[in-house]
Amino acid sequence: MTETGTARSHNYFRQIKGAVIYKAVAVVASYIAVPMMIHYLGQEKFGIWSTLLSIISWIVFFDLGIGHGLRNKITESIARNAREEAARYIASGYTLIGLLALGLWIILMAVSFFIPWQIVFNTNVLPEGDLRLTMQLTASFILFNFWTGLITALLNAIQKSSLLALRQVISNVLVLALIWILSRTTTASLPLLGIAYGVSLVLANLLLSGWFFQTYKDLKPHFSIEKQHIHALLGAGSQFLIIQIGMLVIFTTDKLLITQLIGPASVTAYDVVFKLFGVLTFAHGLICFPLWSAYADAYHRGDMTWIRRMLKKQLWFFVALWFFVGAMVFLAKPIIALWIGTDIKVADSVVLMMGIFVLITAWNNIYAMFVNGIGAIKPQLYAIFFGMIVNIPLSIFFVRHMDMGVSGIVLGTIFSLLLGAIVLPIQVYRILRREEKIG
Repeated sequence: MTETGTARSHNYFRQIKGAVIYKAVAVVASYIAVPMMIHYLGQEKFGIWSTLLSIISWIVFFDLGIGHGLRNKITESIARNAREEAARYIASGYTLIGLLALGLWIILMAVSFFIPWQIVFNTNVLPEGDLRLTMQLTASFILFNFWTGLITALLNAIQKSSLLALRQVISNVLVLALIWILSRTTTASLPLLGIAYGVSLVLANLLLSGWFFQTYKDLKPHFSIEKQHIHALLGAGSQFLIIQIGMLVIFTTDKLLITQLIGPASVTAYDVVFKLFGVLTFAHGLICFPLWSAYADAYHRGDMTWIRRMLKKQLWFFVALWFFVGAMVFLAKPIIALWIGTDIKVADSVVLMMGIFVLITAWNNIYAMFVNGIGAIKPQLYAIFFGMIVNIPLSIFFVRHMDMGVSGIVLGTIFSLLLGAIVLPIQVYRILRREEKIG
């Protein structure tokens, strides 16, 4: 292994070690917060809150793929030791995202007065005004976070992904503390919960941004837009944008579908199972996601041997994941009873489907990290586009015609991911064979 490859591997494992500690704290805080929120809001209002977050999270998909494009451009510039160019990309990215966030805020605030929120959330337990105010408050915080959240692209680009887990620690611990205060001092209030959630997100990003630009002063942006960089970022990001929209439909419509087809109270059971299996998703993400920029760095330096070696390790990790998923499927209901209580009823089929969902998502991510890092994402784009088209119709079919309930929603998502599970591995190994022949 080359000296650069050795340094890259050492940094990769160092990031994993750091992230494990931070993620452990973040996950514990998150899991403590769930029963506190359910107790504070009640099952139906918690279901509304969970669905509301899913809808508002769509905002992040309006960045036109700039975040991913910026990450790849910075990684490439630093690999070529063109740090001044990287700083100019950062300046253009922040300025453009800031303008987008401001425009979206104006539009959302105006449109929010014309949307029948009680119909959207299929509920009358909250007045229209409370639902609208919650959406406005939470959306405002998330749009500000939309801008400050570009720190994610910067930290990933310099392969300091463990600090993103630290950001999650700050956010989760703070929101846990604020929920505890709310539960002791107020009655159930979605607007107040929206403020607590928003403050925790924004503060975490601001702290990390301050650290980053103090540490890497040569990358500190001066807010301006350079035409050539905007074209480059939009060009690199346009395909990511389509993928993001597809992922939006596949991953974030489940709660809204459950709300409309079954009822908001059923979202709670789905969300509890999703968060439980999220432990495994988080764990795999710790291993997998730092490789995006590491693969990009290795590819631009022509180090295909390192890439192959790392892919083999990822497949061994995937084999281990099967055992953990099997154990989680077997133990899920007792864990939920101990964690949340016996009031939450979870079907065995939902647990099984969620386990399959975790496995297929992990499999796809193993290969997606490589193609995302080098920007060869057209096959993934087509697979995601196919999944986006079939996801909602399949979910409705499984619920209404197969009477599968919540498990039918998850099964629809699983089917949406199958084409990618076939296409991505084929693409990755074809690219590696081609590059090795050229080299």
